[in-house]
Amino acid sequence: MKLFEPPRDAFSLTFQPKASDIDANGHVNNVVYLSWIQDLAIAHWEAWTSDEQRAPWTWVCRRHEVDYRRELLPGETATGYTWVGELKGPRFERYARIDGPDGEMCAQSRTDWVLIDIAAKRPARVLPWMVERFTPKA
Repeated sequence: MKLFEPPRDAFSLTFQPKASDIDANGHVNNVVYLSWIQDLAIAHWEAWTSDEQRAPWTWVCRRHEVDYRRELLPGETATGYTWVGELKGPRFERYARIDGPDGEMCAQSRTDWVLIDIAAKRPARVLPWMVERFTPKA
């Protein structure tokens, strides 16, 4: 498994697991990581765009690939990072990485998100301003 390294300008959030996030094995359940990955993507989109910019658009997930490495235990705080990768027509690759308090990767993902024109109810090409806004800077 290749570790994804967040760029310097990656969007980040912290997550504190709730008691209901802990599974029978005593650590954060895999489904919770997937929820956090989606929360990261949504928060990134909402933080870096205005209500007006977002109004005509929505995103849908085409595919998630998740790798799990280190368990996150009750009481530990995780930091999630997300950034976009390659643009492919209406699709943006989005990466996410969730690290434990020790900086070790707990889970990482690569997701294909598809831009949807809400009015047309169809995929739409990602607009130049979106590429400019979300493409990591070198």
